[in-house]
Order: sequence, then C-alpha cells, then structure tokens
Amino acid sequence: MAEVLVSRDGAVTTVTLNRPEALNAITPTMHEALEDAFNRFAADDSQQVCIVTGAGERAFCAGSDVKGAAAAGGLPSGYPAHGYAGLIERFDCPKPFIAAVNGLALGGGFELALACDLIVATEAASFGLPEPLIGAIAIGGGLHRLARQLPLKQAMALILTSRRLPAREALALGLVNQLVPTAADLPQAVAAWCADILKGAPAAVRASKATTLRGLDEPGVAAAMAGQAGYPEFDAWWRSEDLKEGLRAFAEKRPPRWSGG
Repeated sequence: MAEVLVSRDGAVTTVTLNRPEALNAITPTMHEALEDAFNRFAADDSQQVCIVTGAGERAFCAGSDVKGAAAAGGLPSGYPAHGYAGLIERFDCPKPFIAAVNGLALGGGFELALACDLIVATEAASFGLPEPLIGAIAIGGGLHRLARQLPLKQAMALILTSRRLPAREALALGLVNQLVPTAADLPQAVAAWCADILKGAPAAVRASKATTLRGLDEPGVAAAMAGQAGYPEFDAWWRSEDLKEGLRAFAEKRPPRWSGG
C-alpha cells in the first residue's frame, strides 16, 4: 500500500499521508514521496491549489515515525531539497496549500500544517509540538512559524510546555481558518475554499501569496511596498495575460477566462 497518495480534480491536487494505522507518522521513504508529489504540483501549470491531508479520522499526521527512528538508531540525517515532508522549506512555490486536519497534528505534523497557507480542521483536531518530551526540538520550522503566526506569549506557551492546543482554541487564536464537525465534513469545506481561490486569476493569486510572504521579510510596510515591484512573482503577474484578460472581462461585463499565464 502506498504511503503517500496523490489525486487530481480539475486544478486541485490532493496529497494524502496514508499510514492511518500509525497516525500517518512520516517515514524516510515518505519524505521522498512527498517531495516528489509537491515537486510535480509546483511544476504543473494546470494545478493551482494543493490540499494536504491524512488518511483516516484519528490523525492528520503525528510527526516523524519515532519507533522507526529508534529502531534505526536515530532520526534521519537529512531531508529532501525542500525540507521535512518536502514542504517545510518550499519557499519557492507561490501556489496555495491548504491543510485539511482530521485529527492529531503533532510535531512534524503540526509543522506541516503550519507550512500551509490555510488550515481547515475538525472539532476533534488538536495541535502540538511535543518534541521536548522525547529530548528533541521542533527543527522543521515549527518554532519559527509558530512565533510568527501567534502572539509570542501564546507561541512560547505551546513551545515550552509541549501542551496540545484543541481545535477550538486554535480557531480562537487565528491559527485555524475554519472548523467542521467531523472528518466527513472536511472535503466539502475544503472544496469551498478551493472554489473561492480558483475564482481569481492564477497569476494574481500566486503574486498575492508571494508578495505577502516576501513583504514580511522587509523591515516595514514602506520598504515592502517599495520593493514589491522587484519580486519575480509580482513582475510575472504585471506582465501576465491574466491581468489583461481580467481588465477586458470587466469592461465587457463577462466572466474572465483565465489562462494561468
């Protein structure tokens, strides 16, 4: 049975971690499979949104396969080109990623969700960075992303105590975009987010994501606005057929026909 499943529906790719019996814990071979799946999504111009989820109803992903690592004598010595799970360091893909969290998102699983642009979760979901409990630390971006996506004191509380964050608290803190009652409700909710994203021009969506994230690296809003025209994704959007088509469609009072370029 494949440990990573990939499916496509129109312009949407779904990548599923497929070890439900092990809470979708990530093995070394899964890192490579995920890297390949996300590489294919990033390179395919017909694919505009990627959903990341886990099989079953118990877990999105419980992080690394600790039992396997213990048997092998330690954690993997390295990860693929784009980091843990092939996504943590994928800073070069301006397409949106949505985490559909259907249960536990712990350790590397939480880091995987944090690396996505949106999170839709079930009410039974929970999040946490329990690495210190086994003598490790969250080196897959969790420390840095959590401190940027939450108020610092809230982030430090999770980082230092290894406590689990229930889904409703995650929603209240702004870490989750939407909660749904059960895992059965996730597909419809995520599909609605995808549909809204796909209404926009692909070039504009990519430029919006990239400009926002690149702008956060600038010292302030003034510097970000001054520098945005130099961002490659911004330049690609400015020269795109999508921009021209959007203006024509608006003037002609018709739906736009996006080409993606």
